[in-house]
Amino acid sequence: MDLRELDRRTLLVLDKIVAAAKPEDLSRPTPCAGWTLEDLLRHQVGENHAFATAARDGSAPDWDAGDLGDDAVAAYRASVDDFLAAFADDAVLERRLTINHFGTFPGTIAAHMHLVDTVAHGWDLARTLDLPYEPDADAVHAALQLAERIPDEGREKNGSFAHSVETGPEASELDRFLALLGRDPAWTLS
Repeated sequence: MDLRELDRRTLLVLDKIVAAAKPEDLSRPTPCAGWTLEDLLRHQVGENHAFATAARDGSAPDWDAGDLGDDAVAAYRASVDDFLAAFADDAVLERRLTINHFGTFPGTIAAHMHLVDTVAHGWDLARTLDLPYEPDADAVHAALQLAERIPDEGREKNGSFAHSVETGPEASELDRFLALLGRDPAWTLS
């Protein structure tokens, strides 16, 4: 399955979650330590535009937080449209893309990296807004495959991921994926 299609499906799930956010929700804490919903949306907007810039220009070295303007939902949707348009060309998968401080990768790896973040932050958004999260099972599986390859050492170097946490032997693929990225699958807002 094309990773871009899995990402698109996941982004559609996130679109419904983000659409439920109200301006008063922006100050809610998220599972991302120290981040409010506004911070998380800024990150998502900035990341979507950065990946799109890398796909178009070959690199996105400056990955600033996204601008939400007066309408966070509209800013988020515009960033998703930018990302999807930039990755629509099959040739992007063959190019080498520089993704911020992470390094330079083939476009297929960059697409996989974006999928990992999309699946993870979809869960963050849903938990923050106390909404159900039902991502595409194939997307979760693909994201888990990459997450299993991320070493625990050095994560604090660039702050990209927290150290992994333990899960029980019967944890779902989503819960195992979240734990590998340092999230407690049982996290709730209350």
